[in-house]
Amino acid sequence: MACDLLLTGGRAVLPGVVEPVSCDIAVAEGRIAALLAPGTAIAAQERVCLRGLVVLPGAIDVHVHLGHGTDIARPREPGDADRETAAAAAGGITCFVSYLMATEPFDAIFADVIAVTAAGARVDFGYHPIVSTEAQLAGIEACIRDWGTPSFKIFMNNRGGEGRRLGLPDIDDGFLLRLCEAAAKYGGMVCPHPETIEMAWVLRDRVMRADPEGAGGLASWNATRPPFVEADAIQRAAYVARITGAPLYVVHTSSAEALDAALRQRAAGARVFIETCPHYLTHDVGWQGGAVGKINPPLREPTDREALWRGLRDGSIDTVASDHVHRDLASKAGGIWSASPGCPGMETLLPVLLSEGHAKRGLSLARIAELTAGNPARAMGLAHAKGAIAPGMDADFAVVDPAARWTVTREAVVSAAGYSIYEGWALTGRVVHTIVRGRFVLRDGAPDQDAVGTGRYVRRRLAHDAST
Repeated sequence: MACDLLLTGGRAVLPGVVEPVSCDIAVAEGRIAALLAPGTAIAAQERVCLRGLVVLPGAIDVHVHLGHGTDIARPREPGDADRETAAAAAGGITCFVSYLMATEPFDAIFADVIAVTAAGARVDFGYHPIVSTEAQLAGIEACIRDWGTPSFKIFMNNRGGEGRRLGLPDIDDGFLLRLCEAAAKYGGMVCPHPETIEMAWVLRDRVMRADPEGAGGLASWNATRPPFVEADAIQRAAYVARITGAPLYVVHTSSAEALDAALRQRAAGARVFIETCPHYLTHDVGWQGGAVGKINPPLREPTDREALWRGLRDGSIDTVASDHVHRDLASKAGGIWSASPGCPGMETLLPVLLSEGHAKRGLSLARIAELTAGNPARAMGLAHAKGAIAPGMDADFAVVDPAARWTVTREAVVSAAGYSIYEGWALTGRVVHTIVRGRFVLRDGAPDQDAVGTGRYVRRRLAHDAST
């Protein structure tokens, strides 16, 4: 037996095994050819020693906003994907699924968007269409059949002109119902942004009257969109999905109330996948970063943060994703009421979980692999090729040093955002190498420029679709 790449001396996080296993990993033609006992004699074009390091399945970030400049609708040139996929590689991400925002029918733009992304991408990628128009709703079957995009986002808050800043039209619960029906019929899944916006408007007006200058900062922002606004929308979307038979993927769960609402619908029989994000696990309304921490849903209370950590430990939460937004600090100008929501997060995805989860809270590396690779792959129709270290799977690896101590600095930020909400944090656990289909895209912590344009578009088909 011969292989293209042989990774030796490391310990790998394998499916169904709690502790990392000492083994050598043989890679051929972009796939895992074999898992071998350490020291097994085998011919290899390249050998890389990973002594002291742990090999995780490459992270799959299924909540990303990839755009152009301050526009997060879609990439417009290869450089958009180049810069942000370099950030992804720094975070141990080997594949991401980005949201695609448009008002045109998706059939008219998919080929161009995929080509532009592929020309700059260093990691593999897919897309979730954001469905907002009648023409897009009518194209659900074609999206799934022709483009392999079975997951669809809907902004439940886009009413009364709320979506205008994103260039999107108003929708209503009738539109949600029809999207869920189409997803159930054709093998798709709905990913709602959950907010009952009419209640948020009432609360916003009250809070802004009491705090017109935004002196309350993150606490005031949280008060305009409190957890019950999120939880109410989740229970409504999950109930509609359950009635229609569609699976639901709840994005960026930020609070104990939202988590409980999703779990109640799951217990009632809904097929509900629950996602949270690193910033909700590490930051709260007491953070001193001011408007830089404006995110939607807002950062919550410390009790919410701890409830989410419990959800990671007990299996209630399925995935952790970044909700990466690459707008720069200029977008945060003007105080809490004017600042743009969102923050970058891909390059700190695994490091934060290694540090705050594994090193500080004892979250196992196997559980981190489930949350960032295995479960996203299964939820999003990628498990046929990605999400696990096993023979025949894509050779996608995040090679980490769980004991490495380092400090996040603004100068080292890779994303075009140019900042991180973790600046100054001393973390334990770092990504050393990132490998996509057997190719190093990050080696010894540095992006490989030869990897630009090697990322591939991945077509997905849900294992939990209506035809199975």
